[in-house]
Amino acid sequence: MPEKTPDKTPTGPTLAEVMAELAGLEDPRIRAVNEKHGDDHGVHLTKLRALAKRLKTQPQLARTLWATDDTAARLLALLVCRPKSYGRDELDTMLRQARTPKVHDWLVNYVVKKNPHAEELRVAWTADRDPVVASAGWALTTERVTRNPAGLDLPALLDTVESEMSGAPDRLQWAMNHCLAQIGIDHPEHRARALTIGERLGVLKDYPTPPGCTSPYAPAWITEIVRRQQEHAAVKSSPTDT
Repeated sequence: MPEKTPDKTPTGPTLAEVMAELAGLEDPRIRAVNEKHGDDHGVHLTKLRALAKRLKTQPQLARTLWATDDTAARLLALLVCRPKSYGRDELDTMLRQARTPKVHDWLVNYVVKKNPHAEELRVAWTADRDPVVASAGWALTTERVTRNPAGLDLPALLDTVESEMSGAPDRLQWAMNHCLAQIGIDHPEHRARALTIGERLGVLKDYPTPPGCTSPYAPAWITEIVRRQQEHAAVKSSPTDT
């Protein structure tokens, strides 16, 4: 009986076939845009998602795609993997291997947040000396600020942001700023302090923001989202015509 092909999954194509399909989706114009943001791939994300939808969940294929060190392949891997199948150390290794911003963000948002080791990794990564790793910890903290704040020391988080955000490297600074804004948005009792910290530090105050988009400058971000929430609440509570 012939041996089974190592990179062939029970329900899908071989790694070589998937890599060939990704190569066929390569668009130089998309690559040029992505490279401006540090992402070295040229596959339109809508087409990448369509491919992932067709492949469905394939944990073994996901691992072989990740091992290629190709950015488009790794993004596809994160869409077809089974998030709960990864161990703590495996996710830690993957985060440190994630070379590009998009792979880093998708790993955290699509995999780590759905993994049972998320809280343990949040604590460890936030304290890591590597600012890119630490930014992942802050991203997980922001998730907890919104969805599960019980047990978080929000005043202590604000203390850290106040003392460290202005001098933090870009990726870490962005993640800390997001956490600051989310505390201000989701926790009215801390909103005044969050606004004050954002105004005093001025982080991302001059960030170029396209028309119709919300500025990442925390005071503007907090104010705009709270305004929308209040407006939405007012519409829901207003009497309707009968």
